[in-house]
Amino acid sequence: MPACTVKTPRRALIYLERALLISTMSVLLAACGGGGGSGSTGSTAGSGSSTSGSGTSGAGTSGSGSGTPAPTSPTGSGAPSITSFAATPTVIGAGQSTMLTWAVSNSSSLTISPAIGSVTGTSVTVTPTATTTYTLTAAGTGGQTKATATVTIGAVATHYAAMAGADLGIGANLNGAIPFPADNAWNTDISQAAVDPNSSNLISSIGLNTGLHPDFGSGTYSGGVIGIPYVVVSSSQTPVPVTITAYASQSDPGPFPVPDNAPVEGEPVGAASGGPGGDMHVLVIDRDTNRLYEMWQSSPASYLTSGTAWSASSAALFHLDSDNVRPTAGADWTSADAAGLPIFPGLVRYEEAHNGVIPHALRFTVNKTRAAYLPPADHYASSDTSTNVPPMGMRVRLKASYVIPSSFSPEVKAILQAMKTYGMIVADNGSSWYVSGAPDSRWDDNALSALSQVTGSDFEVVLMTGIVTGN
Repeated sequence: MPACTVKTPRRALIYLERALLISTMSVLLAACGGGGGSGSTGSTAGSGSSTSGSGTSGAGTSGSGSGTPAPTSPTGSGAPSITSFAATPTVIGAGQSTMLTWAVSNSSSLTISPAIGSVTGTSVTVTPTATTTYTLTAAGTGGQTKATATVTIGAVATHYAAMAGADLGIGANLNGAIPFPADNAWNTDISQAAVDPNSSNLISSIGLNTGLHPDFGSGTYSGGVIGIPYVVVSSSQTPVPVTITAYASQSDPGPFPVPDNAPVEGEPVGAASGGPGGDMHVLVIDRDTNRLYEMWQSSPASYLTSGTAWSASSAALFHLDSDNVRPTAGADWTSADAAGLPIFPGLVRYEEAHNGVIPHALRFTVNKTRAAYLPPADHYASSDTSTNVPPMGMRVRLKASYVIPSSFSPEVKAILQAMKTYGMIVADNGSSWYVSGAPDSRWDDNALSALSQVTGSDFEVVLMTGIVTGN
């Protein structure tokens, strides 16, 4: 926060004759197959019922897949209808998992081959050891219908400063798209950088014995999703007016392409009294223009009494395809974050953690900051001048000597490795060692709790240069 200090639908199809049935099903299968780039959200896949014959339930990957079912002709009149069968994602690394999801009607049993067998519900998690084509067979009194989905073992391509490959929707997959160029501060490998000479004092001020806390997860807390949500839109999203209520002189004025249903951090906490509680961040990525729109203390029209589409205390526009990340900003400007930073690039997202590599620095908060900042930060929110207190933009990293336990989940291992390679950047005042991330129904909150075993003493401060101090 800027200047604050604490913190398918199912269709009924009537088939008059077998030819019409086959034709209609083929069209539906082609249209509903993967959903990639079609506006499906990252928080939908993976939330289905548990299945039999798989040993897993409800733990898939974010975003919408790009697989397309390949139907076979039903074996009888009135056979089951498979409207979709897809893998999400379709490309995974060796040893990783993906989720098969389906929508089927008029069936009495479902089986998936190879190796899975009988299933129920709408999804199953699989971990193939090689590129595999799965066949879903739906059986009913009228016969059988089949569809296929292929999962490819390979590397997920990385695309810096180009968001065009991202899916659309709330919590959507970025599919390897990474904000900003590879040489941007957020994407720089700092594992070999020098340690700041005052590292010990700075870490002590944050908390030597305080464990990491994942400020994100699945489910809800006090009625709101756990984490900072985001939505990906296309250039066809209509820009709407945004009224800035507090920091207009340091905000980008809009209009912003914010959908009516854009998720608000903390929603629906406090909705009965006029809006969500907490920081109420809204993050919007326009994948076609490579622009990021962020607002703090945001309220949509449904919470307002007059006049405007959205209201926010501050708003910022970032260029995700440039190292000149906010060309409209003046010196010492705040943003939707107290440090003047963009929020979205530093979030832990399930898609990346599940794929095994988080190729950027992470965002975290500390209980006290000083009246200073260093790049990439551009603002401070404190009157404390002690050099033993972290400035905004200070970067810490997990020590090379720290051995990541083999018992930790693959996602937690990926998070900790990112802290070793890219570090974490102080972005706001709040609770110490709170790591920011996006909510996702596929997070395993119990697995994430292992992060608390990693304490402040396991970190060191990367050498700080270019510090700007307050008056």
